[in-house]
Amino acid sequence: MKLTPIQKRAARRARHQSMLDMNLVSLIDVFTILIFFLLSNAGGVETLPSPKAVQLPESVSQTQPRDTVVVVVSATEILVEGRKVAAVADVINTAGDLIEPLKAELDVLASRQVVRPENEAHARRLTIMGDKDIPYRLLRKVMATSARANFGDVSFAVRQRFES
Repeated sequence: MKLTPIQKRAARRARHQSMLDMNLVSLIDVFTILIFFLLSNAGGVETLPSPKAVQLPESVSQTQPRDTVVVVVSATEILVEGRKVAAVADVINTAGDLIEPLKAELDVLASRQVVRPENEAHARRLTIMGDKDIPYRLLRKVMATSARANFGDVSFAVRQRFES
């Protein structure tokens, strides 16, 4: 089949023409949303994730939270970094101040290698997110176990109360 010169030119043009049709409006919308998200989350406020089962006590402290190991003590369970390690009912009824499953989990976290030597001091920090209605003897057991696992710098998570 013989093509005319006009048909040859049209075929050559179709071969070299890119069939990509990019919709820049959608791309600009995505980048606008991304920039808005990054700007809104780049503020200086740091918050700790708080489970719904834990009602934190209120405080007027101005100290910002640090990035540490988080131990959550709710009315029913004890979690380390989001993993359940013990049930509160079992822990309260045991004699002594040591919570074995909590100590084992903290020992595992303490054995992690620190990449930078200047972060060595920050590796042994711990934040306890305890429900405001938990008994003091349970809180004392959690603190004693943390101290025995060589987590000496213990902080308590609270809700910030604004004075008017």
